[in-house]
Amino acid sequence: MGDPCFFVVLSSLLLLIVSTQTSSGQLTRGFYLNTCPNVEQLVRSAVEQKFQQTFVTAPATLRLFFHDCFVRGCDASILLASPNNKAEKDHPDDISLAGDGFDTVAKAKAAVDSDPQCRNKVSCADILALATRDVINLAGGPFYKVELGRRDGRISTIASVQRQLPHPDFNLDKLNSMFSFHGLTQTDMIALSGAHTIGFSHCNHFSRRIYNFSPKKLIDPTLNLHYAFQLRQSCPLRVDSRIAINMDPVTPQKFDNQYFKNLQQGMGLFTSDQVLATDERSRGTINLFASNEQAFYNAFIEAITKMGRIGVKTGRQGEIRFDCSRVN
Repeated sequence: MGDPCFFVVLSSLLLLIVSTQTSSGQLTRGFYLNTCPNVEQLVRSAVEQKFQQTFVTAPATLRLFFHDCFVRGCDASILLASPNNKAEKDHPDDISLAGDGFDTVAKAKAAVDSDPQCRNKVSCADILALATRDVINLAGGPFYKVELGRRDGRISTIASVQRQLPHPDFNLDKLNSMFSFHGLTQTDMIALSGAHTIGFSHCNHFSRRIYNFSPKKLIDPTLNLHYAFQLRQSCPLRVDSRIAINMDPVTPQKFDNQYFKNLQQGMGLFTSDQVLATDERSRGTINLFASNEQAFYNAFIEAITKMGRIGVKTGRQGEIRFDCSRVN
């Protein structure tokens, strides 16, 4: 006879594996087929209208989804507001999230709830995931199927954001470590970094690279010198902290593979961007995505689908928020 303790441990491990697989497996593409069959059209219509008003809608919504999933999982906790400014959105790493992303989700939520059949049936977390797919597609990127069935979290704390999001000065090891913690590979990380093909950044996030890189070099030597001087023109010393510039100076409003071509030319805005091309471990993927846009799109779809499964609440976990900014 085997050791009974061994079988107890083995059974527990198998139960853990099965429950983990079930949790991620509960997300399905047709989750709202019977409860809100028009959910995708309702969200798309609201997002299109918002997108036509301002292009900021696209990068703001995409960044919101990323910041949500990497902190407490994809449960729309980033959308919760706190009366004493102690929610996730109040953390310094989230304070720069553009209001247009929040507004996009609010408008899409209102559109969904305007259908009596759908009212209070669709989670804010799922609406954010769908809106993210739609802004990517509207900006010229790929269309992909979105897995649904997430529930909304009830907890959002400023402390939970600490050390959970990548910083502009990260090297490849730090990036890989943070993404692998969430089950994402280096290729996933590089593909998701390609989202920097749209969007903008405030000058203070990269000013050290163009003014005070090291005691011996004012400008980061991995930075294209012509591009560095362009950045200095856009971001002079003591510039207004509200000034922001495009992360992709070539096609800033198109979701394409230009980001990777920029990296090949030393035109990555952040250290965490440029390191992908300077480190030989990741350079091959950069070259592939730069030369083959479809390869980038395929990898991006796989990566953002995997990201959308991080820490999801399903079944009876969480809730369906009536208002995305507060718990029921």
